[in-house]
Amino acid sequence: MDSLKHSFYFLALILAFLLPTTSLQAHAPDQSYLYLNIYKDHINGRYELSMPDINRAVGASLTRPMSAASIEPYLEQLRAYILSRSSFTADQQYQIEFTDFEVVNLKEEEDFVRLNFTLAGLTDIPDELTIKYNLLFDVSPNHTGGLIQEHNWKAGILNNYAKLSAIFSKNETVQALDLTDGSVWQGFTALVKLGMWHIWIGLDHILFLVALILPSVVRRRPKELAEATGKKWEWVPVSDFKSAFFYILKIVTSFTVAHSITLALASLGVIELNSRLVESIIAFSIAVAAFHNIIPIFKAKEWVITFVFGLFHGFGFASVLGEKGLSGDYMAYSLLGFNVGVEIGQVLIVCAIFPLLYLIRKTRFYPHLIFWGSIFLILMALHWVIERAFDFNFKFFNIFKDIFGL
Repeated sequence: MDSLKHSFYFLALILAFLLPTTSLQAHAPDQSYLYLNIYKDHINGRYELSMPDINRAVGASLTRPMSAASIEPYLEQLRAYILSRSSFTADQQYQIEFTDFEVVNLKEEEDFVRLNFTLAGLTDIPDELTIKYNLLFDVSPNHTGGLIQEHNWKAGILNNYAKLSAIFSKNETVQALDLTDGSVWQGFTALVKLGMWHIWIGLDHILFLVALILPSVVRRRPKELAEATGKKWEWVPVSDFKSAFFYILKIVTSFTVAHSITLALASLGVIELNSRLVESIIAFSIAVAAFHNIIPIFKAKEWVITFVFGLFHGFGFASVLGEKGLSGDYMAYSLLGFNVGVEIGQVLIVCAIFPLLYLIRKTRFYPHLIFWGSIFLILMALHWVIERAFDFNFKFFNIFKDIFGL
């Protein structure tokens, strides 16, 4: 039991680190940014300028913390300043149409503003886009402007916030951006990688699979033997690899079919569900699968649990594509690539776990692993259900961080 307790603490500590966190990228001193999102038939983007740069550019007197209300008196002047010093040209000059704006406050860095825009008059993506960027170089000679392609499907760029495509300076205010450096294959492989990454960092998806995989190498004791021994829930290890393998194959296939259906329907806008509801049900699915390991809900029909809840996991996957701005941009390729990535990711997870389970299936420890592992999964899942369903910020595993002084 001591080893089991230590294993529990170790798993809890790992999970505490894996709980999702959010962060904002900081701005380097004396640098502003131009972000571009290049889609199949349109381009939009944003300018990001720090508070000191805004003060220098338009003679403002902004102080921290900067707010939307404090910048609004200077907003039109700032937009006019940008329009007079930047442009986008191919066979024609495209008009910059500003939309909304956002003020970002960082604790240890300067506040900055995001000025979102779209390029009007652009219907076909040109092979090359000539960009003029001449902001702040006259009032800050050491200033630089970073050009970042945040999204460019054919170039395999999805949610990039750091990799620069060009750097503008006082002596280089005009640069050409090659938009032919990409292909459908690059976009497709990027979506495969995104799918793999999402399943690997999606702890709830992984734990759902783990709950389903735990009993793959054992079977419940036959009824007549259970009556003779009085041990109703005793597990018996499988005698051959084949039966365990086909159990896994059935589970993985059922999950794949289910989430593929709802991933396609949700991504195409056929069905829409509240994200909080979906994430809560995904968490609940872990508890149900784990509870089934202790007291069977569907005897010898684990695929029912996998398929029903797999439908909701598909809605969760679809939200990722929506967050990446992929709802319409090469959608067929995006769906296929992302789904292939998810399948590769989950197969690799199964391949990493299943052989180990098969090797230890005959040990006395294994029935305890199923029971206590399932109890742990139920507690973890209910913790997530409470957080997601009721928007209750309760970090169950923070106690372990405090214990270890982390």
